[in-house]
Amino acid sequence: MRYKTIILLTLFFLASCVNQPIIDESFSIKKTSFFSNKGFALIYQDELFKKKIVKGKLDDRSLFIFQKNLKKGTPVKITNLHNSKYILVKVGKKTKYPNFYNSVISKRISDELELNELNPYIEIKEIIHGSSFIAKKAKTYKEEKKVAEKAPVDQIQIKNLGNNVKKDKKIKKEKFNYAIKIADFYFEKSAKEMKSRISTETGIDNISIEKLSNTKFRVFVGPYTNLNSLKKSFNAINVLEFDSIEIIKK
Repeated sequence: MRYKTIILLTLFFLASCVNQPIIDESFSIKKTSFFSNKGFALIYQDELFKKKIVKGKLDDRSLFIFQKNLKKGTPVKITNLHNSKYILVKVGKKTKYPNFYNSVISKRISDELELNELNPYIEIKEIIHGSSFIAKKAKTYKEEKKVAEKAPVDQIQIKNLGNNVKKDKKIKKEKFNYAIKIADFYFEKSAKEMKSRISTETGIDNISIEKLSNTKFRVFVGPYTNLNSLKKSFNAINVLEFDSIEIIKK
């Protein structure tokens, strides 16, 4: 009797295993992290290609950008951080350009964002496929693209028909005050170790730690009040090959 009971329990166990589906969790995981970076855009000109500063060519009307961290075809949102204007574009082919810049963009994109060419400070954000943001903007984007493709490349100037005097667009001079964000750390000790490493390996001494909360400590270099000094320090730090380095407004 005991032997029959064991057999019945075994059969019940096997039946339960067959009926229980096996779930591969890797198929149900959605990508939640995305690339985001604040920094300066390099506005493409043919002269940059001729001088081999940028190794790839970019058309003035292009809605593609050069970006080193993202794969070709990745949709991104580019925002002018001075006026909050944004545009949806895609990443083009891989090409080389100066490490100081977070992207190379076309004249069309620059004009759409109304970027100040002397201070083209932008944010790049990767857009996850299937997001509600893409679905919401898809129709509008297609309609705008048709109109934009028919528009001339040159900037439209407003004329006063009374006296034929052109009113040129004035570029607002923004205060230059930026810092190089290295990373945010959970422990202050880790932040101090990073500060020490940067100082030892680069010779830079204007490194600070900002306590954002009890569990968030930011290491940054600067701030800088001119572009040349910012570039010099950025290039010095860039040899350390940090992944999360970006330029932030102070």
